[in-house]
Amino acid sequence: MTISLARAVRSAAVSTLLLAGLPFAAQAQTESAKPPTTFKLDNGMQVVVIEDHRTPVVTQMIWYKVGSADETPGKSGLAHFLEHLMFKGTAKHPVGEFSQTVQRIGGEENAFTSTDYTGYYQRVTKDRLGQMMEFEADRMTGLVLKDENVLPERDVVLEEYNMRVANSPEARLNEQIMAALYLNHPYGRPIIGWHQEIEKLDREDALAFYKRFYAPNNATLIIAGDVDPQELRPMVERIYGPIPSQPAIAERRIRPQEPTPAAARTVTLADPRVEQSNLRRTYFVPSATTAAAGESQALDVLAQLIGGGPNSYLYRALVIDKPLAVNAGAAYQGTALDSAQFMISASPKPGTEFADIEKTMDAVIADLATNPVPAADLERVKTQLVAEAIYAQDNQAALARWYGAALTTGLSVQDIRSWPDRIKAVTAEQVRAAAQTWLDKKRSVTGYLIKEIPAKREEKRS
Repeated sequence: MTISLARAVRSAAVSTLLLAGLPFAAQAQTESAKPPTTFKLDNGMQVVVIEDHRTPVVTQMIWYKVGSADETPGKSGLAHFLEHLMFKGTAKHPVGEFSQTVQRIGGEENAFTSTDYTGYYQRVTKDRLGQMMEFEADRMTGLVLKDENVLPERDVVLEEYNMRVANSPEARLNEQIMAALYLNHPYGRPIIGWHQEIEKLDREDALAFYKRFYAPNNATLIIAGDVDPQELRPMVERIYGPIPSQPAIAERRIRPQEPTPAAARTVTLADPRVEQSNLRRTYFVPSATTAAAGESQALDVLAQLIGGGPNSYLYRALVIDKPLAVNAGAAYQGTALDSAQFMISASPKPGTEFADIEKTMDAVIADLATNPVPAADLERVKTQLVAEAIYAQDNQAALARWYGAALTTGLSVQDIRSWPDRIKAVTAEQVRAAAQTWLDKKRSVTGYLIKEIPAKREEKRS
């Protein structure tokens, strides 16, 4: 995800994450690529250094192992709210100085919140890395919050909610689908929060959350770019090493667990602003972290087979062969500390009933759950996934983000690097079993987005 310096766009990252998590399919480096250097500071901070010497540019990312799923019930949106407030200055650097410095030297910065992590990044020339590290280390423990800054920023977040969610039927539907999918687990809460709870968040809430979770032993530092790990380590130790750890932070996050789904659920959202009706089915499935060996990769392959482009089964069935829809697709969002989602969507052509779309969708799934995938199709899809992962390595910031997301959701460097080989090892039987086990309708919520037609008012005759 590429995000500009503007706060409005930076904040919009959370709304993007409401709709799509980071595909684990892109989180890979081949075994032939040079492995990153990793080490841990005495205060518990994990450090990952990814070398890229093509240009004298570096990306620094600091990832905190805390997201919206770690909020106290009734305080939804607090992780994202604190993300905003982290730009409000410290005793050493007043509000605006950090961002103004990044802008003045021609760099980029960004911040983002997910269910499981919150991250901050800067991309600058290599000679400015030390300065960026000083700024980031300072605000890890030195944040100063005043009501004069906190309350206006809360209004900014509320306006963001109105703009990105309340005024978007598509985002509203996704919000309702997730709430219906998770009956007990906090993944059912919107990352940005519920409006009525955001408007009650205050300075004390933010400070308590900050002091509880923002510490080096709850953080991962990713440095990607034109750096030498041996030269970098002393600077990291000098700048980040003195920050005290937070003993109260648990080694493992404990959250409410979601019961096994017992019944299919549906959500219908009607809105007069809808231009294109849409059907979205979201399944409750294991993540790359919680799946059994080979399951996550089988789900990656399954998503590509069902809806990964114009050659996918569902796209051909709904858009080319019939045709009943203007588009169709599928995605497995496997990067999560706990469970994940497998999504299938289609936008019907005018005059097409949702029932016709679902009939075709169910037939495609039933076939995959019953019959082995043809060898040629399986190899084609696996080749596509591995190639996409290799091409993705060309983006320095993306590499840093992929490692950060994986490491903060329970995976290891080796998990990331071995992903292509595990994709290559997926068998037709594993794909069939994944479809049969996980694409069970009882495990799903189906959302319908339709245009609301206002009732005609009858005119009274005098």
